[in-house]
Amino acid sequence: MAKTTELETLYRATTYRVFLPAGVCDLRLDQPCEVLRCWLETAGSSTFALLTAYNPGARPAPAARNAEQQAKLECELIEGNYEPYAGENVADDAAWPVEESCFVTDIALADAGALAENYGQNAIVYGGADGVPTLVWIEEQ
Repeated sequence: MAKTTELETLYRATTYRVFLPAGVCDLRLDQPCEVLRCWLETAGSSTFALLTAYNPGARPAPAARNAEQQAKLECELIEGNYEPYAGENVADDAAWPVEESCFVTDIALADAGALAENYGQNAIVYGGADGVPTLVWIEEQ
C-alpha cells in the first residue's frame, strides 16, 4: 500500500509503546518524550527506530505468520549486533490488533529502512537523541 493521507492518519493515530529498563515509554509521532530522551542520553545513543514485521503493507496477516516473521526480524537484529527491546504498536482504533515491534538504538536510517522494506513495511518510526519519534516512509529514506 502506497503512502496515502488515510494511511498516514492511521499511523499517527497509534501509540508506539517501548519497554525499556527505565520504564515504559508511550510515544506519539512528532511529540517529544523526556523519559526516552534521558534514557538515550544515559545509554549514549544518538538514534532509534521502531521496527515490526507485523501486517505487511498495512494489511492484516494471520497471527502465526506475524509471529514467525517478527521472530525472524528479532533474530536479524541480534545477528546484526543490535539489542532489540520489546515494543508494541497500539492503534487508537481498538479494531486493529496490537502489533509487536522492536525498539533498536544506534541504527542508521538506511539500515532500518532496508530491514522494514524486507518485511513489507510502508514506514518506520525513527528518531534521534532528542527522543522525538518521526514517521519515515520507506520510499523516502
